[in-house]
This record gives sequence, structure tokens and C-alpha cells, in this order.
Amino acid sequence: MLNDFHKHRMELFACDATKDFALKVVEQMNRMKSPDEPETHLGKLEISRFSDGEFQPAFTESIRGATCFILQSTYPSADNLMELLLTIDAAKRASANKVIAVIPYFGWARQDRKDRPRVSIGAKVVANMLRAVGTDSVMVCDLHADQIQGFFDFPVNHLYAAIDFISILKKIQVECGNTLTIAAPDMGGAKRANAYAKRLHCPVVICHKTRARANVVERIQPIGEVEGRDIVIIDDIIDTAGTLTAAANELVKRGAKSVRAFATHAVLSGPAYERIEASSLTEVYVTDTIPLSKDPEKVKLQGKFRVVSLAETFARMILKVYNYEPISGEFPL
Repeated sequence: MLNDFHKHRMELFACDATKDFALKVVEQMNRMKSPDEPETHLGKLEISRFSDGEFQPAFTESIRGATCFILQSTYPSADNLMELLLTIDAAKRASANKVIAVIPYFGWARQDRKDRPRVSIGAKVVANMLRAVGTDSVMVCDLHADQIQGFFDFPVNHLYAAIDFISILKKIQVECGNTLTIAAPDMGGAKRANAYAKRLHCPVVICHKTRARANVVERIQPIGEVEGRDIVIIDDIIDTAGTLTAAANELVKRGAKSVRAFATHAVLSGPAYERIEASSLTEVYVTDTIPLSKDPEKVKLQGKFRVVSLAETFARMILKVYNYEPISGEFPL
């Protein structure tokens, strides 16, 4: 699993928001190791929290000279991002040889351009902050826009949930026969939907969306053959689920046999759970880059959800990056 010539030991750490996911990654890494190699363990990182809301990460073991992978998704609140930044800073000050930020969900990615006057470009700001604290490289999954990689002045390892989604979609395709159709919930997702459709050799439907205001969909107009089709909507993020559920309801209204959804990042803010439960969607596949809510009221509304773990994919990619191996063969689309 590990190259003999590697001079710097590997250490893995997890901030609070991604600790459960990190434990699954470590478990997968240990399954991949050869019998004569030692087991990988999650390193000891403590987060001291103060009464005023401040917090301070501290490593309780030596990381001098180590290659450190620090796992943390930066979904709201902003504390998750700040925790990651402070942890990277602590690692650099503790003389780590290299610090790689593993960010399964990269928050602020939707702020990737000036879409109206006098607004910030949040994705660039976050990239600058990661550089400022000394990050050597980042590992992310399904960025909202591929060009965000250009905001970083150091290497970006971009993973895709399609590695895991495609195998599930092929099984659904066998069940549906020749009626499977891939759909994009809006024009922005057309490229992603086309890539999936090309891999699965099936047709595409594009949903043209107009918004009344942010997070509020005014109208959905599907473009393509819908009647009698088993449709799978592909997206990178489910936030309030307004677009997703409006698209699903409109597709069923126009004669679709069934509508499923596949989305990498389950942000699920506001009324998302309620909307999905009340919608025409039969199944919603998401990954574990963001954990589903543990609120008892939200748990009751998770009957349509199917969680696909990306732990094995991240474990494999971390080992490849650590061992200086290429990852270009991992691009499924």
C-alpha cells in the first residue's frame, strides 16, 4: 500500500464535522493495506471550545515531519471552515512537512463568479484563506463548477461521486430496460447530465428553470422526451430542494413513469426534507460528504434517502496522493 521510498510518515486527522466520515475512510484504508503493514489510525486532535464561541485546535501527538491529511467538509455554519483553517495553521506551526486539506464538500462553491454587481466571489476568498494558512494541496469532491480549481495556487485533486453512482445507475438501467433517461434540473447541470447519459447510452432531458428570487423557483420547463420514461435527475447539491422537487413534480405531471435523484452533497437546508417527502420522487441517492440530519423530526422524513458512502473512494485517493501515484484513471466520465 505504501511506497518504500516515502520519507515522510502519513497522519490523518479529522475536524469535528467530518469525524464519522473520517473513521470510515480509515477503516477502508486498513482494508487496502498488505498484511505486513501497520494499521492506519485517526490522529489525536482536540478542539477546545470557549464560552464566547471561540475554539482552538491542538494536536496531542507529534506531527513533526509528517504528511498530514486533515478532513473537514465546510458546510454551514462558517465555524466548520474556521476550524479547518485553524487546524491547518496548527499543523504548519507543529512542523508538519506537508498539509493536505481533504474537503469532501467545499462550501461557498456556488459563489464562483460575479453574477451581479458589487458581490463577493466566495469560492476565491476561501481558496485564498487556505493558501494563507499554508495548505500544500486540497482534495475535493464534485465542485459546483470545475473552473473553481483555477482559484487555487496549489494542486487540487478533484474527485467525482460518479465513480460510485455509475455502478448503481447501471443496476437501475437493467431494471428499467430502455426507458432510463438522465435529466438535468436546470441548464447549469446540462454538461453533467450529458456526461452521465453518454456513459449509460441513454437520452437526456434538460429542465429550463426560471427563479422568482434566490431559492425560489418560478417555473420549470422540461426539454426532451418525458412520457413513459424512468427519469434520474443528476445534480451536485441539494440545498432547499426547491428546484429538484419542482422538476420531479413537473416530470411526473408530463407522464414520467418514475423520477429518482442522484446528488453528491446533501446540504438539505430549510424545508428540504419536507419538500422531498411530499414530492413525486421515489428515491434520492446522496453521499456521506455531509451527514444527514440526526434531528428526530428530520429522521422521520428520510424514507426516500439512500446514502452512498464515498469513504472507499477517498481512502484510495488519499493513498494515491501520498504515494505520488496518478489519479487520472479515476475519472469515470
